[in-house]
Amino acid sequence: MPLQALFFDAAGTLIRPVEPVGMTYARLAAGHGIRAQPDALMQAFRAAWKITPAPLHPPGQPSADDDRCWWQNLVADVFARVLGTPLPGDTLDDLFTELYQHYAQSQAWTVFDDVLPALNDLARDHRLLVLSNFDRRVRHILAGHDLLRFFEHIIISSEVGAAKPHARMFQAALAAAGCAPEHCLHIGDDEICDVEGAQRCGVQVFHVERTENGLDTLVQKVRSRAYSGLRIPRL
Repeated sequence: MPLQALFFDAAGTLIRPVEPVGMTYARLAAGHGIRAQPDALMQAFRAAWKITPAPLHPPGQPSADDDRCWWQNLVADVFARVLGTPLPGDTLDDLFTELYQHYAQSQAWTVFDDVLPALNDLARDHRLLVLSNFDRRVRHILAGHDLLRFFEHIIISSEVGAAKPHARMFQAALAAAGCAPEHCLHIGDDEICDVEGAQRCGVQVFHVERTENGLDTLVQKVRSRAYSGLRIPRL
């Protein structure tokens, strides 16, 4: 089937933090009198991220606070794991506010080298959308890197009220694109959120695994219609 619409994940696919999360957490925490090693914070972040359930709200009810409380609870868990005790409430509030604002800045993120060439090519004859487990900050981030111009719609989990791999996210993308699943391709780096989520909704998937399977490879496959490397839907 000819592809009409391409859905791109954001963090990990289009953009990534300029410095490792553990380094940012350690650097900003030091300004609040908190001493913690970047490696320990990175390990704690990965562990907390893995076990923390994704935000999920009733259908038709987006997050009232743009999922800010969810992020604060995650940060609290990270530091409690490393320090062995929860941060005092006021300290947590102040540190989290600084972290939250830091990651809202476009300069805190960098664009992968293969992104602009791929978007310039694919946007010529495909409809492009962002489908991201993020909040409204992602629009400012993408705008700061001049990426918004490529995308017709930015679909984010905090506004949908569910996060990938939940079907509601992919249904929102399909509705926005106005395309049948077989005419769409989702591009993302996460095996569960992106690959399994899309497959369950009948959408083909390109699993980004740099450097072996980057967006340059995606363009080659789309242009040659060599879809053998794409993950087929599992219905």
